[in-house]
Amino acid sequence: MKKILVPVDFSKPSEYAAKMAAKIAEKTNATVYLIHFIELPSGVVDIGVSSRFSIPESMLYLRKTKDKILAFKKIFFSEEITVEYFIKLSDPFEGIKKYAQKIDADLIIMGSKGHSKIDDIIVGSNTEKVVRSSKIPVIIVKRNPKKFKLKNLVFASNFKKENQEAFGKFLDFANAFKSKVHLLQINTPSQFENTTDSKQKIKKFIAAYELPKFSINIYNDNSVEKGILNFSTEKKADLIALSTHGRSGISHLFMGSVAKNLSKKALKPMFTVKV
Repeated sequence: MKKILVPVDFSKPSEYAAKMAAKIAEKTNATVYLIHFIELPSGVVDIGVSSRFSIPESMLYLRKTKDKILAFKKIFFSEEITVEYFIKLSDPFEGIKKYAQKIDADLIIMGSKGHSKIDDIIVGSNTEKVVRSSKIPVIIVKRNPKKFKLKNLVFASNFKKENQEAFGKFLDFANAFKSKVHLLQINTPSQFENTTDSKQKIKKFIAAYELPKFSINIYNDNSVEKGILNFSTEKKADLIALSTHGRSGISHLFMGSVAKNLSKKALKPMFTVKV
């Protein structure tokens, strides 16, 4: 892991994302790229090209924004961590996609509230859009990662072949921290599979990978969402990983929009990869 992209809007969630990025960078020697987006009003092509903006006002605003991001960098990152920063005039969603590709990012870390519908509109919409479309792994952070550790990671899946690319990316992340991986399949009343068949399927799924520390778990619950949450709580998991589709929100390969609902309820960091 060499490059971590962190979108910054100076909110509490983006502070949490920065703290996690700093901790990951300390362990992996990755470079962190902070990026802040200035969204222009409708009809404005660039700052200064409008009666509402004068060039001196625009330059002053940009200087203040630069000062703010430099202060942000100083607060959340030690001098030992290499940090680059960008200030761009762009829609955040399009900008994140563009610059993640431009710098060839290995990981995107974003903050999110997601506790209510209004939070989704104000804070969560760009996060959800990025997760829905990004082939680059995304970590969603929803609270202050004070006691950061990555000893126990849960990878929840249906373990079909289409998930293997996502699993490979997740495993690269897990191996960087020598984490124990808990492979998890949830059985529900409407989606039931006997334990023997499930375990054989999971063993076949992981046969091509090296997992130094792992466990195979078949967990029964009323819903996939509840099963993931309950299992992760029991295991005291440090992070929950899911593969995602780009159909509706950050919908999971399970039935419905499990990942979208889970991201609202789970306070643990979530690692997602689009398949």
